[in-house]
Amino acid sequence: MLNLFELYNKMKDEEIVLAFNGVMTEDLLSSVFQMMDIKSEVNPQDLRRKKKVNNILVECLQNIYHHGDDLTGEKSMDSPRTVMFLICKSADHHYRIITGNHMLRSSVMDLKDKIDKVNSLTSEELKNLYRDVLSTNVLSEKGGAGLGIIDLVRKSGNKIEYSFDDVNDRYSFFSLIVNVD
Repeated sequence: MLNLFELYNKMKDEEIVLAFNGVMTEDLLSSVFQMMDIKSEVNPQDLRRKKKVNNILVECLQNIYHHGDDLTGEKSMDSPRTVMFLICKSADHHYRIITGNHMLRSSVMDLKDKIDKVNSLTSEELKNLYRDVLSTNVLSEKGGAGLGIIDLVRKSGNKIEYSFDDVNDRYSFFSLIVNVD
């Protein structure tokens, strides 16, 4: 059972800039990006960090939009494109971008291995991997070249935190946290 007081204590030191739980659409993506741009214009004191946060947010949301698995026809599952995301800001102006989406359990190990590999690399090794992936131009079934995870670590300067929670025998829920200093 959800303990609201525990959640309150975890979140009291952070401002929730934006929270969403529902169906991801192209219109929603456009609205979120526009809203974040407006928020950046309203409070320009830390424009460089806000630009960095916006770039990472774009990558995170595009990843869950383009790479989330379609659950159409799954009984007792949410809508095919149901996702969640939170953007939190701490008192010292550090941000956390948290996303979650469903994915096939059969894809979990591959994604886990990719994240672990990227998390283990130095900044120089990340730069080289990024160049290597760009030069191969190999696209996945869903149209990505595998640059998203690399970009998240490079742009944020931090390792990605993640978890996979089993939903049923076919699906897991993938949670991702990117901290932006």
